[in-house]
Amino acid sequence: MRFKNKYKDSHITELNLVPLMDVLMTVLTFFIIVSMTLTNQQGSLDIELPPTQSAAGATKENVPDPLFIGINKDGEILILNQRVTKEKMAQEIQLYLTAKPEGAVILKADRKLSYEKVIEILGEMKEIGGDRVSLAIDQK
Repeated sequence: MRFKNKYKDSHITELNLVPLMDVLMTVLTFFIIVSMTLTNQQGSLDIELPPTQSAAGATKENVPDPLFIGINKDGEILILNQRVTKEKMAQEIQLYLTAKPEGAVILKADRKLSYEKVIEILGEMKEIGGDRVSLAIDQK
């Protein structure tokens, strides 16, 4: 007695992985391009910053009585430990620079403050004071 194979002419189905690999490669390429774009937007520069001792010494020697403007961790602008608005800060800087043409304005920002906020305030100060505006650093 012979048994006939019902599935004699049928083929075993195979899973075709080529379309799956194409989709995975496309998604991988997309994420690589996006990550490269994001890293280029950070604008990393290959520069060496000056040591803190020479920068602090130059400020102390050249400017006998600088105007200090502070920003606390909440982003509030302080002049002589009193909160002021950006408009009042601009007025104070202009008054100081007209009274002391050789003076400098120094921004003291809290370490926990976001860098974007520091750059924003420093940019506004630079529009008023030009090259006589600088950022205070901590000597360690």
